[in-house]
Amino acid sequence: MFQLEGQTAIVTGAATGIGEAIARRLARAGATVAVADLDLDGASEVARSIGGASFGLKLDITSSASANQAVAEAIARTGRVDILVNNAGIAGKAAPLWEQTDEDWQKVIAVNMTGVFNCCRAVILHMRERKYGRIVNIASIAGKEGNPNMTGYSATKAAVIGFTKSMAKEVATEGICVNSVTPAVIRTKILEQLTEAQISYMTDKIPMRRTGTPEEIAAIVHFLSSPECSFVTAQCYDASGGRATY
Repeated sequence: MFQLEGQTAIVTGAATGIGEAIARRLARAGATVAVADLDLDGASEVARSIGGASFGLKLDITSSASANQAVAEAIARTGRVDILVNNAGIAGKAAPLWEQTDEDWQKVIAVNMTGVFNCCRAVILHMRERKYGRIVNIASIAGKEGNPNMTGYSATKAAVIGFTKSMAKEVATEGICVNSVTPAVIRTKILEQLTEAQISYMTDKIPMRRTGTPEEIAAIVHFLSSPECSFVTAQCYDASGGRATY
């Protein structure tokens, strides 16, 4: 079930954390994974540890030129891109709105929102030509509920959910499924950007009373990246330990 032999996947922000777990999961299912990250050395190390034909890929998702180049390189190396997982993101500055600068706001938008746009646009014509594709955008439960002191993060993750639903409907008859995943707090390095008070605020709202793991998110992404995900599109999958009930 959910086998990916012969397919190529691009996973952004895959040098660490959730992205790395997703890359490893898709590779175990048979995919050749382009481990894409701003940190090429880290991405290449993950690719080497995965083995097979997987490879590291330098990618600055805030740059449309970089996104186009990365997709072109993946196609040149493997002949195809079947799966795109937009995982790369930042938490942004942990502070109330009145302590946020223009630069703080623009940086979060550039990575979390424009980055998804750049990567999707870079790959969509190729997928349309082949009449097949799976795109999974990693959003956040903060995009549904809004976390205090995380206005930029919450706003951009809400935008990812809306973008996903809109894009999915544009290509719904072309063999391309586009979905999003909204994790609650996951124990990764991104938490180092937050205060303990913020982490406790989020964890206390989870009925399971724990953080999620990157591997639990990767399991959902695996299905959404597979051929079996054939009648599921424009959806938002919660992975929140019961926090989200809508």
